[in-house]
Parts: sequence; structure tokens; C-alpha cells
Amino acid sequence: MRLLKVATCNLNQWAMDFDGNLKNIKESICRAKEAGAVIRLGPELEVTGYGCEDHFLELDTITHAWECLKEILVGDWTDGIFCSIGMPVIKESARYNCQVLCLNRKIVMIRPKMWLANNDNYRELRWFTTWKQKDQLEDFQLPSEIAEALSQKSVPFGYGYVRFLDTAVAVETCEELFTAMAPHAELQLNGVEVFMNASGSHHQLRKLDLRVQAFIGATHTIGGVYMYSNQQGCDGGRLYYDGCSCIVVNGNMVAQGSQFSLKDVEVVIAQVDLDAVASFRGSISSFQEQASSSRPKVSSVAVPISLCQPFNLKMSLSGPLKVKYHLPEEEIAFGPSCWLWDYLRRSGASGFLLPLSGGADSSSVAAIVGCMCQLVVKAIAEGEEQVKADAIRIGQYTDGQFPTDSKEFAKRIFYTVFMGSENSSDATRQRAKVLAEEIGSWHLDICIDGVISALLSLFQTLTGKRPRYKVDGGSNIENLGLQNIQARIRMVLAFMLASLMPWVHNKAGFYLVLGSANVDEALRGYLTKYDCSSADINPIGGISKQDLRGFLQWAAVHLGYPSLAEIEAAPPTAELEPIRANYSQLDEVDMGMTYEELSVYGRLRKIFHCGPVSMFKNLCYKWGGRLTPSEVAEKVKHFFKYYSINRHKMTVLTPAYHAESYSPEDNRFDLRQFLYNARWPYQFRKIDQLVSELDADGVNIKKELGGGGMGVVAAGSSDPKAGL
Repeated sequence: MRLLKVATCNLNQWAMDFDGNLKNIKESICRAKEAGAVIRLGPELEVTGYGCEDHFLELDTITHAWECLKEILVGDWTDGIFCSIGMPVIKESARYNCQVLCLNRKIVMIRPKMWLANNDNYRELRWFTTWKQKDQLEDFQLPSEIAEALSQKSVPFGYGYVRFLDTAVAVETCEELFTAMAPHAELQLNGVEVFMNASGSHHQLRKLDLRVQAFIGATHTIGGVYMYSNQQGCDGGRLYYDGCSCIVVNGNMVAQGSQFSLKDVEVVIAQVDLDAVASFRGSISSFQEQASSSRPKVSSVAVPISLCQPFNLKMSLSGPLKVKYHLPEEEIAFGPSCWLWDYLRRSGASGFLLPLSGGADSSSVAAIVGCMCQLVVKAIAEGEEQVKADAIRIGQYTDGQFPTDSKEFAKRIFYTVFMGSENSSDATRQRAKVLAEEIGSWHLDICIDGVISALLSLFQTLTGKRPRYKVDGGSNIENLGLQNIQARIRMVLAFMLASLMPWVHNKAGFYLVLGSANVDEALRGYLTKYDCSSADINPIGGISKQDLRGFLQWAAVHLGYPSLAEIEAAPPTAELEPIRANYSQLDEVDMGMTYEELSVYGRLRKIFHCGPVSMFKNLCYKWGGRLTPSEVAEKVKHFFKYYSINRHKMTVLTPAYHAESYSPEDNRFDLRQFLYNARWPYQFRKIDQLVSELDADGVNIKKELGGGGMGVVAAGSSDPKAGL
């Protein structure tokens, strides 16, 4: 037997926080050594933090990374343990995303990333260059200060692997695993048994399974030990890196870290038998043939040291375990909660303020903050000293006190405010009050009618006219203007209260205003520009209405907030128009489409890259069982008309937790113009032509499809909860 103990880790790094990042790296190495591990893998770009973005273009960032690495190497951190440390490196004026492989206070090799992530939230090609020289390792001259400190002038640089006396180890960084020609395949043929994948992968609902299956698939057919390390937490932007560092052996998960956690450092350990890898490969005839005759040769660096231990009953092997997946409702609860905690403790704020309307969206945000408070109290009870220190500082505890009850902690750091008007119902007011009591927030109930009346009187003085609601005989323009006044007053009052309420209660600091617009409303533009959707941050801005409703049902039971069940059952309404016996404002009626339809439009537009014409074609298959081509055409036109009219709102959308693959977020994820020809004359004309041709041919879609079907492009998008 060749027994090998390996360690990977989740690290909560913060972009550009070199002190904090270095502390976490050292702590992870220390814990790995204490556990007896001889290999330690850290996340991608762990020294700087993955999300530095244009800070990577600054030479200071590169210099500070080398300074941190130097501090690690001149100490005893790498004594007896092979460490992979992620950082940017400049070679011959080109900047590379690298894993620096270290052992016994020396750099063994620097491995640059060969395939860079450059889609959706990722822009690696903006900051880094791909390494293209696969045929040989090159000599890299270390910076003079580093060379002097390490007594080492140069190191091998490039694509290759490290040969120890008893095994071979290689790096495969993040995106490389997901390419058509992943490096691990040819490295396996060259005898590499242990793979280290350093990653900066963010959370997205229902995404984890795709990632885990890739790790399992990398060793399922040809064998090997696959180590995966990821950041975990908010490192300064919209993304939450969701950890789940793990170790896979011959296609079996043998160790798995948490996906969501408030810990800064979590080390995952496994004891593996490399002879099991050799035996597995030896049983595959085709592998033996390819490895002996047709394998592409990969360069290597020899290290005359053994990593493995012989057979020893005192060293137990890590056996296969069932992969842990969270329910989507749990992902919504825990991901945004951890993101909010990181943002709160790192921003210098003293808490949150939320305009709580009693509706589904703002109640979801309130429940997520309540979940955050529960996680904080739980982490403190489990001995997490950093969480405890942060909670004492933010909650402004004295005399040795600290949070032991989530409701008491919420009372210190969470304000909710119901800003009612003459259009608000007693039902929503009561729901907001009851939910605030269940969570423990400091709740305010105020009326904004006086402010609205004063503004309308001023308008009447200036113009001689006073607008009326549509139900009272006013025009559409008047009706919309009156709704927007209410919405924007609430935004102004929210920021005023967030800045002044801590002063009222003799507390230091300020409160962050939380937004509560969901991803579907943003896609449709069903929000007022600079209303309560305008906030400091928004934990549900990347989550669909469908998923939020499921979350509310789950949270009513599992978070202990039973009033959420009643809130979820209530019809969604903005309550911006007067309630009459024959009229009550409803969101889906206002929008002219259902939330379920919005999810379908969003997935077709973003995930399947459909314009109006291709969306129409696919929806003819999808909805043909119940709608005529003409009806499908009207729905598609209606969506694109209002999507394009309201696209400008995305330019000022509150920074939101990214959770959904069809988010219309304009700043990073969904890059499009914000001034459209909302008539879409060419595209809509093509749709009309298709409708005419279908009508002329007498095509009965329902009959042809036998009750409805899907186009090839949109296959699988019928389920609004599908993780596409």
C-alpha cells in the first residue's frame, strides 16, 4: 500500500485584503500539517482574492502577492508539506493566473493557467494571458528580493507535473477541467495519480451537481485522486463563492467540505491508497495500451522525496460517502445569508434596514436576514471565535456579552419598516408586523400619506392640476405618476432612517438598506426606477419569484417563521393603487404575463440566446398545445416590448447576490445596450410572416405535437425551476 494523506480547503478570502488572506492561508497549512497531510491545496488566486478584477492590472497587486508568498516560504509553513498556492505572476511582460508549487521553503514549479474562464461573470482574459507553450517547461527568473530570500534564482514555469519518488502530482486549474480537452486525460496517461484543482467558483442555484459530476468523471473511467479547493464567501462583489472543497478517488467522493459556512477556514482531509489507483488503471486494457504507445509526452519536474507511507493499521482509509446536496430552498436560505454576513462585517456597517411591505419579496429578504442571525448564533455556539468577535463588534455588546439568541441579535442589528399609505391593506400591515416579531427585528410602522399629500399640493400650486388614479377617472400617465411618487418616497425614507436610526438609539455607525426586487421583475422592468428596489445591496435580486415562493414555504417550517406561509399564499400586489370593491391591483395583471412565463422568457433569452424570432419558434413548440401561433406571437412581442422599454433600469440596479443563470444584471453578467427600438420592427415583422405562413398552411400545432412539445434549442427549459 502507498498511503497518502491530502488536504484541501475552503478559504473565505477578500479581494485585496493581503493580511487577512495570508492569515487564512497560513491557518489552512497549519491545520493540514497538524492532521498529518503531506499535500495542501488552496483556492485559485488565494493570495490576492479571486475578485480583484482590474486591480490585477496594477503592479502593486503582483508585488504584494510575491511579498506574501515570501513570508510563507521563509517561515516553516511548507516544511514537510507540498503546497499549491494561487497567485498572479508576470513573466516577460505577460500576466498569468498561476499555481505556485512549494515544498520545504522552495518553489518547485510555477504552473500557469492554460484555459481562462471568460463568459458570464468571468472576465479572466481581461486580466490574464493563456499559457500556450505545452511542449516544454521554461526557466523563470524569480524577482530579486524573492531569489535572495530563498537562495533560489529560477524555477521551472509552464505546463507539466511533479514527479516524486513514489507518485506524480499535477495541477488542473478551475476552467481547464470543463474544456473539451481537459489536461487531466493526457496527464493520467503520463502516470499522474494526484490532481489538484484550485478554483474560484461561485454559487448558482442547482449548479453544484454539475461541478461535482465533473470531479467524479475525471477519475471515474481512468482512476486517480482528484482534489478540489474553492473560495467560500463574498470577496467584495456580487458573487458568493460556495466552497464544497472535496476529494474524489477513482470516481468516489471520499471527503466533502461545506457549501455554505461562516467559517474563514475549513480544511478537508482524506487518507487515500494510491495502490488502489494503480490497480484500477491496471485493469483497463485500453488505458495500458494508450499509456505505453500513444501518450503525448508532458514535461515534469523531479523531486527526490517520498510522500507516501506504507501499510499501517493506525492510518484508516477514507471510504466513499454520499455527496451532500442542499435543496434549492436551503441554497436560497444559506447562500444569501452568508453573503450578507460577509458584507456586513466587512463594510463597517452596524446592521441592516429593510422596507418590509408584508409581500413575498421583502418577506423573503427578512427571512434571509433572520436565517443569517441564526447562523451567527450557531457558529458562536460551535466555537467560531472570528464570528463571535465580529458579532460582538457589530451588535455593540459590552461586559463580555455575546449573541446567544438569534431574535435578540436581530433586535440589535436589523430594522424593518412598514411604510403604509391609503392604498395599503390591513392584511399586509399585519403580516409585516407578525413576521418582524417572529424574526426579532426592531419594527417601525409609519404612514407616508402626509408626505405624498404635501408633494401633490406643491405640484398643484406649480401647475394648477392635481393627478388622479385611474380608478378615480385619471389617465394612465396620472396613474403611473402617483404610483411612482409612493415608491420613490419610500426609497428616500429608507435611506434617511438607515442613517439616523442608529443615532436615535445611541448606536455608532450606519445601517445598510436592503432591496427586495426579484430577478423576474428586473427582467420585465416591473419596478420603479429609484424606488425601494434601489438600495445598498439586494440578497434576492438573482432569484426568481417561483423559487422565492418555494423558499417561503420551506422557511415557514424550517426557520420557524410560520407567518411566511400566509404571505406566500397571498396574491402578489404592489398596493400602489386604491383598493375598490371592483378593483384590486395584482402584479401579474399589471405585467401582462405570469411569473412562470417570465422565467421561461428569461431562460430562452439568456441561457439559450434567443432573439424574438427564435423565441417565438421555440414557444410554438412549448406552448402549442394550448395557444395558437398568433397568441404565442403576441406574448413574445409583449415581453420584448416591455423588456426593451425598461432595460435602462438595469444600469442602476442595486448590486444583488448572483443566483440565477438568466439574471439581466447589467454591470457584470448580462451585457447589452439599454436604448432599444422597442417596436422591434424587423424582428416582429418576421414573426408576423411566420404566423401568416402557419395560418395559411392550416397547421394545428396541438395536433402536430400531440399536445405540446419542445424545440431543440429550448429543450429542458419547460421547468422554471430547472438549473440551466
